[in-house]
Amino acid sequence: MDAMDAILTRRSTRNYRQDPVEKAKLQQILEAGRQAPSGGNSQKNHFLVIENREVLRKLITMTEAAFARMEADADTYPSLRHSIEASKRGGYVFCYNAPVLIVVANCREYGNNMADCACAIENMMIAANALDLGSCWINQLRWLNEEPALVQYLQTLGMKEEERVYGAVIIGYPAEGLPNRGRMAQKGNEVTFIS
Repeated sequence: MDAMDAILTRRSTRNYRQDPVEKAKLQQILEAGRQAPSGGNSQKNHFLVIENREVLRKLITMTEAAFARMEADADTYPSLRHSIEASKRGGYVFCYNAPVLIVVANCREYGNNMADCACAIENMMIAANALDLGSCWINQLRWLNEEPALVQYLQTLGMKEEERVYGAVIIGYPAEGLPNRGRMAQKGNEVTFIS
């Protein structure tokens, strides 16, 4: 698959088989993330690759509890509101039971932290598609990046004290096979040429 095909056919996957992702494929995905551009070539991203099911279960429990304590109203960002409401109902699994969660942390005081993480995550999602794997951007840990218990737990997993989560991606084999790889209809993303 060439680069344009990998970009144009990438889709978010939210239902996964529990088969592990081969280490060689995971290494390629991580290398794609590590090669992403960063402000001033600072390369400050920190990738926490979580495959351990017990750790994933603990993160699921912690995020559900944190969101259940929050309130949402009509002005709350729709995806955040969904996370809060689903957590209050119970059984919310923010990472869709994917076998791999890659948390991307960066320095809190670094002005390009979000942009650098975003570039890395997009590279990893495109690489996953090229390797016939599913992926999905995960915002929930970023929304909770100042939740004390979650920060402390992530620090036990290797996140540094000066770091916070600015994005994450899940990776795995789609439960229903690869998603429709046709071109996505565009309903926004306006383009204006100034020639």
